[in-house]
Amino acid sequence: MIRRPARGAPGRTPFVRHLAAAAALFALGGCNTVVIHPAGDVAVQQSSLIVWSTVLMLLIIVPVMALTVVFAWRYREQNTEASYEPDWDHSTGLELVIWAAPLLIIIALGALTWVGTHTLDPYRPLARTAPGKPVAANAKPLEVQVVSLDWKWLFIYPEQGVATVNELVVPVDRPVKFTMTSSSVMNALWVPAMAGMIYTMPGMETVLHGVLNRTGKFEGRSGNYSGAGFSHMTFWTHSVTPARFDQWVAGVKRNRWQLDNATYLKLAKPSEKVRPIGFGTVDASLFKRVVAMCVKPGTSCMQNMSHAGPAVNDRPQRADEPEGALTRDAGEKGESPHLSAPHGDAPGANDPGAGNRNMTKLEIPAPLRATASKEA
Repeated sequence: MIRRPARGAPGRTPFVRHLAAAAALFALGGCNTVVIHPAGDVAVQQSSLIVWSTVLMLLIIVPVMALTVVFAWRYREQNTEASYEPDWDHSTGLELVIWAAPLLIIIALGALTWVGTHTLDPYRPLARTAPGKPVAANAKPLEVQVVSLDWKWLFIYPEQGVATVNELVVPVDRPVKFTMTSSSVMNALWVPAMAGMIYTMPGMETVLHGVLNRTGKFEGRSGNYSGAGFSHMTFWTHSVTPARFDQWVAGVKRNRWQLDNATYLKLAKPSEKVRPIGFGTVDASLFKRVVAMCVKPGTSCMQNMSHAGPAVNDRPQRADEPEGALTRDAGEKGESPHLSAPHGDAPGANDPGAGNRNMTKLEIPAPLRATASKEA
């Protein structure tokens, strides 16, 4: 004999309860979304841009979805009271609504996007640090040089003469100017609480301005897939008071490690889950050599490639040459060394069963190797 569960028994409505719990978790999970509730003025303006764009689009989406249900119910086959007009083909009022409403929304979205994207141009210095707090004309932003490595982040503070790996510390309410590049492949720096996501590319510099308006610890990450160690390419951003920032700089300066060419080349080798490292002294010209891709001894810097080889031929243009043609003689023409392309076969290219095909081999730099041996 099978008994029917009593009213209110757990076995009667498990699906409904699970569905309600999932809906509650989903709703609560969006309460502290960092993109919607950031800690920096630039990110707040970007958040407002997202919210207003969504609201404007919902002005069309919600009525269309609602009317779809209304029409399906009102003009169903069983509803004999609905008007039947098979010869109806035009309504001026309906046409005005159909075309005018989307057109007005598109105009509003276009104006909002135009103003927002120019105001929030990442290359544009900040005009304010918060609503009603303009940046003084003589105020100098904190400069941070960023290098995306495999698979970690290098932050160089040129004014303070220190550098860190996988740790970013900035003063609260002070504009920060990031000058960024990459050591090998394209990547993207993203601190959602501070500002938007900007790409880093080898041999190039990109710029991002941002600010944090409250102290705290905020997550930063890579926003562009860059290989096997991408998922661990994260770091913490600490927003501290100016006095605490000065104390932090003084503490890093006491570190005996020096970031020079040799150390950088070791650091640039692929490694994963790298703990924060501090360098008390930094070669002032290192970042420029990283951008020019000439850190390795014996390599030519990219900005000097146009001056390599024989002197430029300054002979006059011949009449039989097309306008804009190179004026070098045939013997002077050739190719310059390709600095960005890898040399030789990729590991495992000839033998699929051997080597390091996915570039997942962990090669710990010397400073990290010493730390790891002590912890072991």
